[in-house]
Order: sequence, then C-alpha cells, then structure tokens
Amino acid sequence: MFIRVFPGMADFIKLIMKTISNQKSIAFTQGKIVSVRSSVVDVRFENNLPPINSLLLTGRNKEIFIEVLSQLDHNRVRCIALTPTQGLARGMVAESQGRELTVPVGKSILGRMFDVFGNTIDQKEPLANMERRNIHQSPPHLTKRSTKSEVYETGIKAIDVLIPLERGGKAGLFGGAGVGKTVLLTEMIRNMIGDNKGVSMFCGIGERCREGHELYHEMKDAGVLKDMVMMFGQMNEPPGARFRVGHAALTMAEYFRDDEQRDVLLLIDNVFRFIQAGMEVSGLMGQMPSRLGYQPTMSTELSKLQERIANTDAGAITSIQAVYVPADDLTDPAAVHTFSHLSASIVLSRKKASEGLYPAIDLLQSNSKMATPTTIGKRHYEIAQQTRQTLAQYEELKDIISMLGLEQLSLQDRNVVNRARRLERFLTQPFIVTEQFSGIPGKEVSLNDALDGCERILADEFKDLPESSFYMIGKIEEAFAKSNERKT
Repeated sequence: MFIRVFPGMADFIKLIMKTISNQKSIAFTQGKIVSVRSSVVDVRFENNLPPINSLLLTGRNKEIFIEVLSQLDHNRVRCIALTPTQGLARGMVAESQGRELTVPVGKSILGRMFDVFGNTIDQKEPLANMERRNIHQSPPHLTKRSTKSEVYETGIKAIDVLIPLERGGKAGLFGGAGVGKTVLLTEMIRNMIGDNKGVSMFCGIGERCREGHELYHEMKDAGVLKDMVMMFGQMNEPPGARFRVGHAALTMAEYFRDDEQRDVLLLIDNVFRFIQAGMEVSGLMGQMPSRLGYQPTMSTELSKLQERIANTDAGAITSIQAVYVPADDLTDPAAVHTFSHLSASIVLSRKKASEGLYPAIDLLQSNSKMATPTTIGKRHYEIAQQTRQTLAQYEELKDIISMLGLEQLSLQDRNVVNRARRLERFLTQPFIVTEQFSGIPGKEVSLNDALDGCERILADEFKDLPESSFYMIGKIEEAFAKSNERKT
C-alpha cells in the first residue's frame, strides 16, 4: 500500500501525535516502599515499573513527593525525596501517575513567587486552572538557534566597557562569600527590566530565605515585580528539591521565550549550590565520588541545565549566574566546569572589596568572548584594550611602588599610574539597590557615556583633578562637580 505524502504532512502528523500523547489516560501504578535511608527511598513494583524522572506520591495523605532516579532491577526503583521524609515507613504505598514533576506556565505567573513544585509562596491567592509543563525538557535544536551575536547593555560601566554581555548568552559572576554577587545581580534586574521590556526570572538555588524576602520587597518597591517571576529552593529544603529548582525555573522561562516570543533575563543565584545539591544526591545514591568529592556526573548534570539557555529565532534567554568559588580557588572543579559554558566571566575580588572599589570586579581576570572588533565595534574594542593595558601596567608597577615609592618611577610610568588609578575609580558605580545603605544616589550609565569617560581619562584630559573626584560617580562630567564641591 502506498501513501502519498503532502508538503507539511510530517509536521501535521507530529502535532496529532503530540495531542494524543497529552490526552491519553494516565496509568496509575502502585508499589510498596522497601527501604528509607535519609532522602533515598527504594520502592518495589510488581508490574509497570515507572520510568526515570517519574514523580511518585507517598505518605499517609500522599503529601510526600519522590522522584525516580534509577531502576535497580525488574521490580525496584531508587528515588530521591523532594520533600522531607519524616513519617515514611517500610510497607507504605507509593503511587505513580506516569507523570514527571510539572510547573505552571502562562502570563498569570508574572509577579509571583514559587517553590520547586510550582506552588505559590507569596501569601497571595493560589493559581488555578493553569497549564503545566514537565520540568525535564530538551534543549532547542541547533537549527532553531540564532547565529547572531548582539551586545546586552546592563547600565554598569565596568561590565559594559570591559566585559560586554551577549544577548542569549551566559555570564558567570564568580566570587567568594560576601564580595557582592547578590547585590550585582539585583542591580542588573532593576536596570534590565525597564530598558528591554522583557521578563526577568530569578531562580534562588540553596539560598537563604532572608535574601529572597529582601529581593521580593526591593523589586516590589521598585515597581518591576509585575514583569518578574521568582522561584526558590531554599537551603533548608532536601537536596532533591534544590537539584530540580533550576530545571523548573527554566521551564517557566522557556514558555516566555518560545510561546510569548519575549526576551527573558534568567538570574541564577547560585550555580554552585546546584552542583552541591547534585553532589549530595550522588552521595545518597551510593555513587563513587570523583575529584574533591564531587559527583562523577557533574559535567553531564551541568550541561543539561546550561544547554537549555539559548538564543532562538523566537526570543532569547540571557542568563547571569552567580557562582560561589570555594576558598576563592578558581581551579576548583565546580568553577572550571561552569567556565566552559559561559560567554562572559565576571570575577569578583575580595581585595577590590576591601579597598572600597564597588562593584568589586577584578577587571584583568574577567573576560568576555564578545570583546572583538567585529562584534562591539572598533572604537569600543580599542578603548577596552587601552584600559586593560593601562590597568595591567599599573599592576606590574605596584611592587616597585610599595618598595621604592611613586617618586622613583619614570615620568611615563607615573602617568600610567595616574591614568590607571583614575580609571579604577571611574569604573566604580553607586547602585540604586544600595542607596539605603550608602546614602549615595544610584546611577545607571549608558555605554556611550562610559566609553566617553574612559577615552577622556586615557587622553589625560582630567589629570589636574584629584583621584577622589572620580569615585562613585555616573557620567564623567560629574567629576568636575565633585571636585568643585570639595574645594568649597
């Protein structure tokens, strides 16, 4: 028998099959718990063994959620708990509905705060009759990805000039504890939502509830909460929940990119906690640890999360990810594996923070793949290169200055030092989100104004102004006003 194939028939058949698969009846299967070890639960099924990533409901009132991670044999599966396992006992029934963990998607989720199960946690009316999607989705196919490279402006001078971000790319914020990762992320949310009219998605992985509470009220007071979605897997939750919250947030972000065709800014705080949750899950599952105790599957798990963040023909998910660096060691396997996925790396320095140079970005260690003449333009590239060169020369001269003093340098070297110190201070910036702590009004600076300031400092236009005039200002013209204030 011959079947005539018409143009577009293959896509039509795929659509029909997808509709049938979504509407087919769900097979309920029941098993019995045979062991409970902390967050690891083994369940025995007599038939219809549930597939990997299936969600099982157990407990006296079906209030405990566990996810299948491996099939031990023909009758047993090993699961990780997404909720606390207090009250579980051998012999209890675990029910499979043939589904994976799902979260709600749609315009109604804007301005709300969720947990990993898609439940609202902002003490407002719960969402009802929402479309829900599986959190385990495939990355966009290569044919659907956009090949254009566009710069994404943040309004922060140091980043826009020296570490330009990519629209639809991934940027990492690397730093130890207390150097300003969360503050920098929060400032970017404020600056980007208003300028790009997109959607912002904040995903807190293993963070403190205090930070989530403060962020929620800051965004509400700033009036940007209506275009923002927040999802949290707090550090007091089981490792299974922290391990899946990133995938859940990405599923919501993909809806706005693919269905609404809007640009999405995805902020993840913090990717190291995702890796750490995977390490805990791996240890609980009995896997042999790899280097420094990390899980042997770390590279694969990180890739599944990162490859879903992409720029397609419909829209873009631009991701900025805070990455805690253990003991400030950038050779740690967690930092090394994260580096390989990023188009820009913003390294925060404890030394800069101690000097009061905020944002405390190490401008020489930070880099971006967008910093090429063909992408950012010849003028921007040359100014960035001259700035880097001046700062690098100053770094080399610091040892001589500390031993012999500035007076022992040649006139040329002294000019380099003066330019570098003015550049360092000009690239500091008062943030809007820290106004209540610093008392300095926050500033958002355009790329052209930032480039203009660096170019004029490199040309020695302001060599007669004191260094302090450049500290915590916006545009370069403010240096004159600050200098006059000090004189009076």
